[in-house]
Amino acid sequence: MIITTTPSIEGRRVASYRGIVSGEAILGANVFRDFFASIRDVVGGRAGSYERVLRDGRDTALQEMIEEAQRLGAHAIVGVHLDYGALGKNEGMMMVSVSGTAVTLE
Repeated sequence: MIITTTPSIEGRRVASYRGIVSGEAILGANVFRDFFASIRDVVGGRAGSYERVLRDGRDTALQEMIEEAQRLGAHAIVGVHLDYGALGKNEGMMMVSVSGTAVTLE
């Protein structure tokens, strides 16, 4: 499956648009408590454990989006947008969401 943030795929023609597809991952409060408990992972200004949690959330959201596109018979997803956001007030939850347009290619 081709996934791109651009509205088209160079050298390929979109044959049909199958619809908007998305995926989400919610990262719970315990993730952030664990992160702060393991702050010793911070090396050179980077928090390795926090980055791994965000990467896993992104990968989960992308996989959900790909599976939805496959159910629609798509060959690719164009115009992909990735977003991170906090949920609730002082609850320590974060959401990773991704969306795009599922298409078939000629």
